[in-house]
Amino acid sequence: MSISPKVNTNKLTADDLVYGYMNGIFPMADTDGTLYWYSPDPRAVIPIATYKTPKSLRPLINKKTFEVRINTNFEAVMRNCASARKGDGETWISEEIIEAYCELNQSGLAYSVETYLDNHLVGGLYGVSIGAAFFGESMFYKVPDASKVAFHYLMKILNYQSYELLDTQFINDNVKRFGAIEIPRGEYVKSLKTALEKSCAFTIEALNMER
Repeated sequence: MSISPKVNTNKLTADDLVYGYMNGIFPMADTDGTLYWYSPDPRAVIPIATYKTPKSLRPLINKKTFEVRINTNFEAVMRNCASARKGDGETWISEEIIEAYCELNQSGLAYSVETYLDNHLVGGLYGVSIGAAFFGESMFYKVPDASKVAFHYLMKILNYQSYELLDTQFINDNVKRFGAIEIPRGEYVKSLKTALEKSCAFTIEALNMER
């Protein structure tokens, strides 16, 4: 894993995030709030075209157990993700990061996929969409399978809109269960460049098709 120098004293902005993602780097906060920019080698990605609905989720999808929404409460998704990470002793989603990503959401480049039960937010994920690339950041759940369903609909959206790259940054057991693989950083940069040359819209048509 390679780590760039510390972020300077300027406050993190949406423009910083866009520049970082387009150049293959992303920020995480240290325990003291200091921001670092990361560029892992190898890089974890999830192939989009080969995704298949897990058998265990099909009953939930068919019964419409969860209501799925996009971007109705982006900040709440981020804060739930931050709380989940703090429970594991990780604090990389700092207040500064939340504010910058919310700014990016307002500009139309960051999105949340949310799952609800009885009108209560119980799971979700968020990430950044630039060109034909989606950069997955984090997910959370309060009831079993809520985040898995959110991920399922994320993949439906990416497939329907012909996205080419789903970046998940680091490999771990959580992303492995969704089909994540590792590729050399050089290969990732080439795939990123290709994806950025195209345009995709993160819209809800794929959700409507399955309802």
